[in-house]
Amino acid sequence: MSKFNAKKTTDTPNVSTASLPDIVFMLLFFFMTVTVMKDTALKVENTLPNASEIKKLEKKDRVVTIYIGKPTAKYVERLGDESKIQLNDKFVSVKEIGDYVSLEIAKMPEHLRAFTTISLKVDKNANMGLVSDLKQELRQINALKINYTTYEGNAFLNLE
Repeated sequence: MSKFNAKKTTDTPNVSTASLPDIVFMLLFFFMTVTVMKDTALKVENTLPNASEIKKLEKKDRVVTIYIGKPTAKYVERLGDESKIQLNDKFVSVKEIGDYVSLEIAKMPEHLRAFTTISLKVDKNANMGLVSDLKQELRQINALKINYTTYEGNAFLNLE
């Protein structure tokens, strides 16, 4: 009569870890392919001002970025402490801006060229005469869509 006794097991079955290395490597390859490395080392001080009415740039592939600010401590001895313009990883004069922006726009696909935005990341203590000269140079090459990058916050904090 004890032929049909039910087995009573108190152990829980072990979790199979055979596919765990496959999952780990799949995640590793995924993040290696979608991660974008930062391509520009910042050589100028870039404390951005605050603004209350901001709008986020949606399409980063249509943006040409120009940094303006005082050189960092590493470059002050050689370049002085006047505001400088940085394009990619080098310092340039205002006269070189037109050629650089034209070249960057020419590298873009033709259907995106008309929608190119010039993003100015200007230090809040930078010389505004330099920014005005830069804008004049951009007008000469008909790059009229300009964006000023800022932090969201109270604009009155910029007065300090």
